[in-house]
Amino acid sequence: MLTKSPSLMRLVGELKKLPGVGERTALRLAFHLLKSPRNMTTLSESLCGVRDLVHPCSTCFAITESDPCFICSGNRDSSIICVVENSQDLMALERSNAYQGVYHVLEGAISPLSGIGPGNLRIRELVERTAADSVLEVVIATNFTVEGEATALYLTKILKPTGVKITRLAHGIPLGSDIEFVDAATVQWALQGRNEL
Repeated sequence: MLTKSPSLMRLVGELKKLPGVGERTALRLAFHLLKSPRNMTTLSESLCGVRDLVHPCSTCFAITESDPCFICSGNRDSSIICVVENSQDLMALERSNAYQGVYHVLEGAISPLSGIGPGNLRIRELVERTAADSVLEVVIATNFTVEGEATALYLTKILKPTGVKITRLAHGIPLGSDIEFVDAATVQWALQGRNEL
């Protein structure tokens, strides 16, 4: 049946390109959209709206519809820049309501195996921002992966000579977890980063 519907197969093929969506999920989503043409129209309009309206902020490179974004143009502490890999990480930090500085989105992490070097990221712009603005601290909030750690080390190396204070997000045992179920590397980081009470 599906082979007789090239447009449906094309939709399934496009849905499968989304992260975490396999053949069965793509089929389920496609049939759900077919059952409700209104959902399909709304989804199509949303996708076109995102394509036409969302772009990187010219200051921090976070996704936005206005330029500069609401964080860069707002009443935030511009003496502290939090460096993240992508806009999803920025959104996660914003949900915490714990940070009141500004951000810088690298748009990735250093990954030689994937062909991503420092020149492929927004590192030059970060160095320029740090030198031009009265930045006192750079908080490195890259992910705790091999690529994120490599990026953090590289950023530390190139920013140290500027004299700006460089900090790294703390990492360790998650709140509400049992130590016996935490991996050894996380326990090691938690012990190394322990605080006096």
